[in-house]
Amino acid sequence: MSIINALNYAVASPERVLLTSGAVATAVFVFKYLFSKKVNLVSDLTKIGHLETANGNSLQEYDIIIIGGGTSGCALASRLSEDPNLRVLLLEAGGSGRALALSRVPSLFGRLFRSKYVRDIRTEPQQFAGNKAHFWPRAKLLGGCSSINAQMAQYGSPGDFDQWAECIGDDSWSWKNFGHYFKKFENYQPDSRYPLVDASIRGSDGPVRVGYFNTVTIASKAFIKACIKVGIPFTPDFNGPKGPIGVMTYVDAKRERVSSESAYLTKDVLARPNLKVAIHAHATRILFEKHGDMIRAVGVEFASAEDGPKYQARARKEVILSAGAVQSPHVLMLSGVGPASHLREHNVPVVHDLPGVGAQLVDHPVVDLFFKDKNEIYDTGKLPQEGEPGRGYGLLRALAKYYLFGIGGPLATNFGESAAFIRSDDPVLFPNSKYKALPDSTSSAESPDLEIFSTPFAYKDHGAILFDLPTFAMHVYLLRPSSRGSILLKSSDPWAYPSVNPNYLKSPEDVEKLLRGVRIVLKIAQSEPLAPLLDDACPRSDLDHSTHLKSDNELVELIKERVETVYHPTSTCRMAPLQDGGVVDSELRVYGVQGLRVCDASIFPYIPSGHTAGACFAIGEKLADVIKAQHKQ
Repeated sequence: MSIINALNYAVASPERVLLTSGAVATAVFVFKYLFSKKVNLVSDLTKIGHLETANGNSLQEYDIIIIGGGTSGCALASRLSEDPNLRVLLLEAGGSGRALALSRVPSLFGRLFRSKYVRDIRTEPQQFAGNKAHFWPRAKLLGGCSSINAQMAQYGSPGDFDQWAECIGDDSWSWKNFGHYFKKFENYQPDSRYPLVDASIRGSDGPVRVGYFNTVTIASKAFIKACIKVGIPFTPDFNGPKGPIGVMTYVDAKRERVSSESAYLTKDVLARPNLKVAIHAHATRILFEKHGDMIRAVGVEFASAEDGPKYQARARKEVILSAGAVQSPHVLMLSGVGPASHLREHNVPVVHDLPGVGAQLVDHPVVDLFFKDKNEIYDTGKLPQEGEPGRGYGLLRALAKYYLFGIGGPLATNFGESAAFIRSDDPVLFPNSKYKALPDSTSSAESPDLEIFSTPFAYKDHGAILFDLPTFAMHVYLLRPSSRGSILLKSSDPWAYPSVNPNYLKSPEDVEKLLRGVRIVLKIAQSEPLAPLLDDACPRSDLDHSTHLKSDNELVELIKERVETVYHPTSTCRMAPLQDGGVVDSELRVYGVQGLRVCDASIFPYIPSGHTAGACFAIGEKLADVIKAQHKQ
């Protein structure tokens, strides 16, 4: 989700002469959670691997090596190491996300964008969307993107997973079976403010705490009522059987982010003698052995720096790639597994020709709409913005609420405060008399294809560009786009980023569906009780108070200009039949290579009609059960 960087407001005002250089700056550093969290991780790579020049027989051995400590990788490492007979090594290219206050505080993760903790990836110029290259941040931290996302705990539609099962021909992936793993990871925290949520369908003893502990501002509460006003039905549970409206979050009772690292790599887990978690360990390639026609993954090469020594470790049983939808296909191709002709173009020796690697990239494209917040009622749940009287006092109050008194306040917003899920063919919202039929890309008749969400501030370019007046924003993104792109090599250098091309808006129906989404957002903005909170008389051309007057053609141009990533890339190592371009089978084993699996969003056969983190937790849980059962036989 495109996210505003809250603290930018604290340093962009003339008041910083008094505040930022004095009380605010002091408070931020003194109250940085009263010191950063320390974790027990391995940073000396000599303790977990040998130099690549060492004799292969002397390599340090593990049963399983996991490449990537992201959303799925941390879950895998924790669950696999529950078996004391499995020796597990987890390699993470970055450091700890949990150690960073900017990750732990729900509202501050935008400060990590464009930092050393996030890969500064740029897409190829988007041919069908203004020919612009887009910023595509991917976390370089334990927890992966669960350490930098907007913490919205929505898992998609049950029909999504039934479609997965149909694609791969394995009923264990259908919702009636796979849904168990969502409950397994959940630890739902009931909230008296949300009495209609049925706790019996939520998990209660998993490691991932979910609930309603985020701060929700006045305008975002009004957004929900305005959605009902335009004809979107209300349902009490974000992941209930009738479809979601509201926001359940990965924010705990302490108002801290719940990431894959904080949930799964607890102090007790890290103390297990059969688990090693190495940080700043960048995987450069997978090691293979060939015996006749048989190819087997036997280890991993890694390093802490581009010009530093390379180390190797051996996997007696399995290597599992959990590096994400960009890095997993990248590592496979660097290792010689991928489209043979493409590998040869970059002088990569071909180990196994697998054309589906890097293909079928799909992402949720989002369009942002901006409004002036009249702020007639001073909202104590919202950080004061530029142009608001008493802004300095408001910032100090927000810091005190969060750091001193532990009661949340503005710093406990996850920014994606409220949301609604709809279908672009809903006859109530889009009457057949006015809207033509479009191809249905959803997974079932009950599954949505558009999400609308609200944020307490407006922003551009992922928070790099802010507004100089109080704002509110709504955003619409396409949940089931038809456009497909690719991840490809730019070179054989393991430290260079790959080519990323999501092909936004290539399919005309994607544009048409987003157009309908923009129209309904503009209608919500003009509906009670949200409309009185927005300054409809504001004449500024960079806001959208008059955008509803534009023609469809004008709105299409706006969509092409504003479309961005909402940080949900998937499907670049699809779980699908080999003849259909698949990369892994139903047990996530790479076709044609023994001892190698992939477990992250890259394996999704189809992108979920919701947020991707939940499914990443669930596939980690499922694969851990599969592997433990196999190795006990």
